[in-house]
Amino acid sequence: MKQPIVGYHKDDEDHWVAELACGHSQHVRHNPPWVVRHWVTTEMGRAAMLGQKLNCKLCKIDIVG
Repeated sequence: MKQPIVGYHKDDEDHWVAELACGHSQHVRHNPPWVVRHWVTTEMGRAAMLGQKLNCKLCKIDIVG
């Protein structure tokens, strides 16, 4: 289920985590070559992605469960 990004925070390992409108969160690492998310490395990039939707796997579990 797609949910918009409403904010960010860093986890205990200093990795960026997107806060989603549904109340769940999702890591948004830039970890090339597996995951390329240059936007997460700058404040301006993260701000530009606010409102963009990510697939929330936890919402899918809530619906099925």
